Amino acid sequence: MTGLPFPDISPEAFAFDLFGVHIALRWYALAYIVGILLGWRLSVAALRRPALWRGSPAMTPAQLEALLTWIILGIIAGGRLGYVLFYQPGYYLDHPWEIPAIWQGGMSFHGGFLGVCLAILLFARHHGLPLGGVADTIALASPPAILLGRIANFVNAELWGRPTTLPWGVAFPGEAAQNCPGIEGICFRHPSQLYEAGLEGLLLGLLLILMAFRWGALRHRWLLCGTFLLGYGVSRFLVEFVRQPDAQFVSPGNPLGLALHWNGWGLTMGQVLTLPLIAAGLILVLRVRRSGRVAPA
Repeated sequence: MTGLPFPDISPEAFAFDLFGVHIALRWYALAYIVGILLGWRLSVAALRRPALWRGSPAMTPAQLEALLTWIILGIIAGGRLGYVLFYQPGYYLDHPWEIPAIWQGGMSFHGGFLGVCLAILLFARHHGLPLGGVADTIALASPPAILLGRIANFVNAELWGRPTTLPWGVAFPGEAAQNCPGIEGICFRHPSQLYEAGLEGLLLGLLLILMAFRWGALRHRWLLCGTFLLGYGVSRFLVEFVRQPDAQFVSPGNPLGLALHWNGWGLTMGQVLTLPLIAAGLILVLRVRRSGRVAPA
């Protein structure tokens, strides 16, 4: 069985000791900071070009800056609560004081997504902004953070994939990653974090940029948002086939870690939570196209 060794990368971008206190900035935190900044600049570039929109842009750059604060809070609160409710409700019911301890790990993309949706809805209603235009603006800004966040997952050696014999399989460090029943020697796994970075971040991001700046998609409200939901949903659904499920779902009777299963067939929790995104994205895209507001390519 051959594969690639895990690169020797510290999870800390830089660190130093000050008066006996260890201070560090981790790649994971840096990834989201840079990702949010890149997404913000991308959206500002779109908002400053009125010709890209039908009528006026969805909001001003100043309003976008204010919205980012709401979104960051939505990501943190929604991501944490989503993990608690979707992945380990029993544990946190017995240990409710650990729910705020986000520094221990445990965040759900789908929970963070719901938090962002709520932030966008409340902000748009409060300021009288077109909900579809605001949603399209944030959809355009999202892939950079997803791309860098998934790369940071790889650097942290977390959320790795299932065992594989493919030549690009990676030997992730740690007892959990090397615990592969039936495999002797080194266990190589799919670098599923990089799969997601490429599909949900890079490819989807490039598609949305082309749609917004070259193909006139911002003139048709909900089109970018629907494309983002559909693209992310399909990408995540596919990667789930090779992504290692959370340990709490794996058992002798359910070695694949399926959240819903029958006779060995079923869906992982990630796939279950992704199906509504695929359905919502498909509905939005089809509604825009059927309304006749999208010009042929």
